[in-house]
Amino acid sequence: MGLCILAINPGSTSTKISVFDGEEEVFTENIVHDYEELKKFKNVIEQQDYRYEAILKALKEKGFSLDRIDVVAARGGIMRPVKAGTYRINESMLEDLKNAVGGEHASNVSAFIAHRIAKEKGIPAFVVDPVSVDEMEDVARISGLCGIERKSLSHALNIRCVVYKIAQELGKTPAELNFIVAHLGGGISIAAIERGRMVDVESANCEGPFSPERTGGLPILELVELCFSGKYTKEEIKRKLIQEGGLYSYLGTKDVKEVEERAENGDKKAALLLDAMVYQIAKGIGEMATVLKGEVDFIVLTGGITKSERICDAISERVKFIAPVRRIPGEEEMRALAEAACRVMEGKEEILCYGEERQYV
Repeated sequence: MGLCILAINPGSTSTKISVFDGEEEVFTENIVHDYEELKKFKNVIEQQDYRYEAILKALKEKGFSLDRIDVVAARGGIMRPVKAGTYRINESMLEDLKNAVGGEHASNVSAFIAHRIAKEKGIPAFVVDPVSVDEMEDVARISGLCGIERKSLSHALNIRCVVYKIAQELGKTPAELNFIVAHLGGGISIAAIERGRMVDVESANCEGPFSPERTGGLPILELVELCFSGKYTKEEIKRKLIQEGGLYSYLGTKDVKEVEERAENGDKKAALLLDAMVYQIAKGIGEMATVLKGEVDFIVLTGGITKSERICDAISERVKFIAPVRRIPGEEEMRALAEAACRVMEGKEEILCYGEERQYV
């Protein structure tokens, strides 16, 4: 076996792991967690032991030992704004993630799990293209209220991966093309990629379309009333917005497949909500087309939700006038993690150090 890589990618209610032999996938396992169990933890960082044990159990069931791992590559969480790349996990990074400097996100726990394995086994551990990769133009940062700035928070790992994949298929580099990429998963982020740079993004946590579990952008005054109603604590409001919003708040489920089945079986509310989610996603794509002044080579739909032909077809119907629509079902994140680990371990790409001023945007 060549370079043995363990890739770790936590989601809101699951933890996906993959083992790679170099860039060749050995196996992938999606560990689904009981949401009621996760709710017992105050925040995502407190889930690290629970998820770590689940990973060990999954590896054992595959007959695989951590002793065989040479390097750990983890999805990066919400840290300080940084440039794209591969970062060695260090104490400065862990401290910022622990303090949620950029906000709560399931991926924040990833570095802690990877760091623990790395320390125990004496191997390197990295995060790749964190959620907080920030290449936004200054004009895109203005929010409309002094003191509040728009932030770049996205599924940067998968977004960048699919851009590189399509460019490679065409025999070009990302620097020669313009894309709008919509990552559709538990959270949704829609990005404008101009000549390889993510110049604007509708943040997965607080803007844009609603998703299976997040509210997306909300009517501001109604939200203010809710916050000061006395019914909820600050943490409860955050949970409602990020973990218990979207489809879940209306239908009590985050499972898009289940919602589709309900709609097909005559549930009018489920059908309306699917239509509304499609409508908002398409509207977000349209907004990003204006960022690129209409010069769009491809619209890319990716992420777990894109396994649904019904949803992708409905989105395409609304946006195909802008540019050709490419569908890349599922996520390419695990392979992106492994490929990044290979590049830095082989000296083909610089290992970035989180905390160095030059890495901050």
